[in-house]
Amino acid sequence: MHKIADVDHPIQNLLAVRWSPYVFSEAPVPVADLRCLFEAARWAPSSYNEQPWRFVLGIRGRGDVHQRILGCLAEPNQKWAQRAPVLVLGTVVREFVASGNANKAAEHDLGLAVGNLLSEATARGLAVHQMIGLDPEAARSEFSIPMNAEALTALAIGYADKSGMGDSNLLARDSKPRERRPISDFVFGDRFGEGAGL
Repeated sequence: MHKIADVDHPIQNLLAVRWSPYVFSEAPVPVADLRCLFEAARWAPSSYNEQPWRFVLGIRGRGDVHQRILGCLAEPNQKWAQRAPVLVLGTVVREFVASGNANKAAEHDLGLAVGNLLSEATARGLAVHQMIGLDPEAARSEFSIPMNAEALTALAIGYADKSGMGDSNLLARDSKPRERRPISDFVFGDRFGEGAGL
């Protein structure tokens, strides 16, 4: 299934073809590709080069981390994410290591790292579905996450299932056209809420 964005202005194809499926193939992801995804995340920009992102990686068939991450997800996410061959917890360290001061950019910087990971995944024919539906305290307990850090997001990584088989509700969600707000809804000029004329 290809879901190319119906763009209003030209953008890089890598961005136009990226989308987040609910129906994953159970085909394994090569470890070499996973290394490259996290290498891409590694090179994301961050405030003061703090790199506050930390990832917990669960690969189906390698120990029990995949199942433990699955158990930290909200129940609706567990139903579809269980098929993804790779599950990841995206965590943030909320304090600067050197000073102990609060890092107000930590969540933003995790997003940048995941954005890099998404682009690398798309270039490799992989799909990533991000989710906020998880229990941070369950993740803290399960993976001994320190109090100055928090599991903020989860990622399902794998290949979009193109067979057309599986849960009909999830297949219907995957077949919906991609939609986004127009630029005028979020790029403002003179006043907040007033378009910038792009």
